[in-house]
Amino acid sequence: MDSPERHTQMRVAYYPGCSLEGTAIEFDQSCRAMCEALGIELVEVPDWNCCGASSAHFVNHDLAVALGARNLGLAQRTGADQVTAPCAACYARLKFSEYKLHEDPERLGQMLERGGVDYKGGLRVSSPLELLVRDYGLEALKEKLVQSLNGLKVACYYGCLLVRPTEMPSFDDPENPRSLDSLMETLGAEPVDWAYRVECCGGGLALGRADIVRKLIGDILDNAVEAGAECFVVACPLCQGNLDWRQTEAGSQRGKQYNLPVYYYTQLVGWCLGLPPQRLGIEKLLTPATTLLERKVSGLVSQVSEGV
Repeated sequence: MDSPERHTQMRVAYYPGCSLEGTAIEFDQSCRAMCEALGIELVEVPDWNCCGASSAHFVNHDLAVALGARNLGLAQRTGADQVTAPCAACYARLKFSEYKLHEDPERLGQMLERGGVDYKGGLRVSSPLELLVRDYGLEALKEKLVQSLNGLKVACYYGCLLVRPTEMPSFDDPENPRSLDSLMETLGAEPVDWAYRVECCGGGLALGRADIVRKLIGDILDNAVEAGAECFVVACPLCQGNLDWRQTEAGSQRGKQYNLPVYYYTQLVGWCLGLPPQRLGIEKLLTPATTLLERKVSGLVSQVSEGV
């Protein structure tokens, strides 16, 4: 395991994407605050463009790859050897572009001609979750914590994009991922064992088929409650939005009241690093989320170390 001093020198290109400048601004806010507290320098990709999710690849495959290639070329200009994208959809599209260009180098010139940016290839695309678990390291993270989640029962919801498609190499198992669970355990939380961790929330149907989304969200909520979860922890703005915004609708349809906060993992890491909830955007979540943390968290780093 690398020493904690090494991690203070991490410099990573940062691709926020469209959602993190709008409906998921709290994801951007908490990711930046978390990385700053850990000594990870984020260099925002200059003049970045939309990654194309979730429509471009349905309309024009080459254009979708070109959108990602342009962002990769701009990220490479920062001098970093990897680019991290918090949004699971953005991460999937950038990673897919890198994968396709590596798989078929002859297409690289065509893609770059469309994007107007020189990309030499070889840039690693990561999720901040991978950055934490694989690069920074959970042991190094543990040394930075000032408070524990103290047994908070969390449903770790990966969604359908973070560790897929299966044709591409992934930092976690696409059918039974554990990275988010391991991160939560490091924070002192208790991940529940449940069946819907990689099921789709219906993000792509949020506007056109709300009826289907309510059904999917209701099933996810019911399974999490049955498993004993007190909240969700997610890594995708679409998943967070559906679980948070549609929770009341799904509950009304089923005659239930769920009241399960839906946190981004970056918010919970930031909380355990001692950052104030205002810097993490916790008050921006639709389902009240601060009270649960204040009630459950009791703040001794030794509790994390001992696995309490």
